[in-house]
Amino acid sequence: MTEHRFITIGQLAARTGVAVSAIRFYEEKGLLTALRTSGNQRRFLRSDIRRVSFILIAQKLGLALNEIEEQLATLPQGRAPTLTDWQVISRGMRGAIDERIMLLTRTRNQLDQCIGCGCLSLQKCKLYNKDDRLGAKGPGPRAVLD
Repeated sequence: MTEHRFITIGQLAARTGVAVSAIRFYEEKGLLTALRTSGNQRRFLRSDIRRVSFILIAQKLGLALNEIEEQLATLPQGRAPTLTDWQVISRGMRGAIDERIMLLTRTRNQLDQCIGCGCLSLQKCKLYNKDDRLGAKGPGPRAVLD
């Protein structure tokens, strides 16, 4: 092992702000792969800092671990991902991210007025949802989800 290419689990945790236990969890779930020294200590590629950073950002975006795993599976193992590798992931995720942005925008805009839940419990609902028109479209916050 070329030492400058590899870092310990503690160094990875310190560089990413992620607890060592979380890194072990990511490894268990297949999101990261550690190499083992002759003393059975974990060593990670320095480029795994980017992988953990991606995991953190993806989780903040609301992606489930299985979605994150699918994306990380497209990256090469044993070498640092290139700009092209990350661009492939970016293009693959763009549609899902755009959908989340639209949902967040609709939710933000509707929360100031009515979320379209069909409750008719507020006086305003008579204006936004006269005769419970949204209820006919199905359960839940129809003004946001439709």
